[in-house]
Amino acid sequence: MSDDSEGQAEDGEGAPKKRGKRAIVIIAAVVLVLLLVGGGGAAYFLLFAGKSEEAEVKPEAPKVTVFYDLPDILVNLNSTGRQASYLKLKVALEHNDPLSTPKLNELLPRVIDNFQIYLRELRPDDLVGSAGLYRLKEELLIRVNQAVAPLKINDVLFKEMLIQ
Repeated sequence: MSDDSEGQAEDGEGAPKKRGKRAIVIIAAVVLVLLLVGGGGAAYFLLFAGKSEEAEVKPEAPKVTVFYDLPDILVNLNSTGRQASYLKLKVALEHNDPLSTPKLNELLPRVIDNFQIYLRELRPDDLVGSAGLYRLKEELLIRVNQAVAPLKINDVLFKEMLIQ
């Protein structure tokens, strides 16, 4: 009986060791597979994700810039003294649609009217310095976009400005 008991003890002890080794090998293989999949996914997103976004941006057609010259604008400014102050402006409008120029011609009286009403309320002090000119430019851009909606004007460019 001692031989049988020794054989059972060897089998009993040997089986758990084989299972333990198998479990360690399986766990190591799973960890290795997860590291490879995770590393591959990270490499893909880091290397190729930015390139696909760039590829989507490139096919856009180049934008055409069109300038539309407004007629000269001459207004008297709101002055509190006896001496009258005048503002003379030459302005160009920047937009991206060459086909909208005829529509701008039709809406020109509305644009001039909006500019005249706004400019007549300005005082000479409002136009002093670069901050004053920037505010004037922004206000004119807002007014021209309201007047020509749904057309879109990108910028108002001063060609000449004279304050007397």
